[in-house]
Amino acid sequence: MRVRFAFYVRLVIVMFGLVLVVFIMREAKSILVPLLVSGLLAVLISPFTSLLERWRFPRALAVGISVISLLAVLSALVYFFYNQILGFSGDLYLLEQRTNYYIGVLNTFIEENLEGMVPISGESIQNAVFQYLYSNAADLTQGIIATAGTLTMVFIMPIYIFLFLYFRHFLIEFILMSFEEKHKTKVSNVVYKVKLVVQNYISGMFLVICILAVLNSIALLSLGIGHAFLFAGFAALLNVIPFLGPFIGATLPILYAFLTKDSLWYPFAVFLAFYVIQLFESNLFTPKIVGGKVSMNPLMTIIALFVGNFIWGLAGMILFIPGMAILKVIFDEVEGMEPYGFLLGDTRAATKKANRKSLKEQISKVRGRFRL
Repeated sequence: MRVRFAFYVRLVIVMFGLVLVVFIMREAKSILVPLLVSGLLAVLISPFTSLLERWRFPRALAVGISVISLLAVLSALVYFFYNQILGFSGDLYLLEQRTNYYIGVLNTFIEENLEGMVPISGESIQNAVFQYLYSNAADLTQGIIATAGTLTMVFIMPIYIFLFLYFRHFLIEFILMSFEEKHKTKVSNVVYKVKLVVQNYISGMFLVICILAVLNSIALLSLGIGHAFLFAGFAALLNVIPFLGPFIGATLPILYAFLTKDSLWYPFAVFLAFYVIQLFESNLFTPKIVGGKVSMNPLMTIIALFVGNFIWGLAGMILFIPGMAILKVIFDEVEGMEPYGFLLGDTRAATKKANRKSLKEQISKVRGRFRL
């Protein structure tokens, strides 16, 4: 009876702790998200900073060059998508006309074949949209405030990245000093593996995004779809969100092809091309480039997506994936936490490991029989 009571007490403490952590993470989003993003980017470019320091660059100069190089790459990407979106905005009137045309075709079908149904009105759809915007003015105001917060993050993050890089050795030394001498070797190993996982994940995802952007562009250009680079780059970027991202990224060019082309062959061809490219991505590119070094369980990945969306929205959906990979590294190294690392890991890798272990046991048994 006493054992059962102690179990319930521990369970209540754990549940209360989880609720408290989630509450703090949601309330401190404006602080934690830029810190985490800056930390991940700092870990990504730290090898370049270390290379400059080995070339006898002063630390401050090496860090400054690294941060400026990163900002140049990010600014080039933002400028590219900004120009592409400006070009796309010029086609909005054409898309509105095509939408009205298809609404008219649908209304004609309803009048001729579905007696009693009320035809769809394009004006009613517009009125519904404006009514929705009017009734959600408070949410829109919060969105504007969030945009202002986003601009603040853009200006503060380079400072965070600079400080993380400049004091990276100091921070690692602090982590090592926080543990007893007998644990320092294991802690140092965990820090090294976490750094390796973050670098492999971000650099691997960047390489996969580049490959997908090229393949998507070739597919859309060959089909004559307008704004191919915009749709291709956007779909490639959405690939950082597992499962949901590729679906959303393929929906936009399919819908655009449906509205701008006179034949249904074009949206079907876009769907087929993106489906084939996604097969290569999920079975070849990501497993070989990213998955071999950052192996994660698909079930836990989906759970991390929903939890991340609940806590931090889109930023959480992106950040919780490398966060889960970091937790797996820590769980694998901490004694008593190995089952949780196994839970987060790739089931295929675990199956292969079990098969290899079973094979070794069978071989050892056969050798023992021959010795007898």
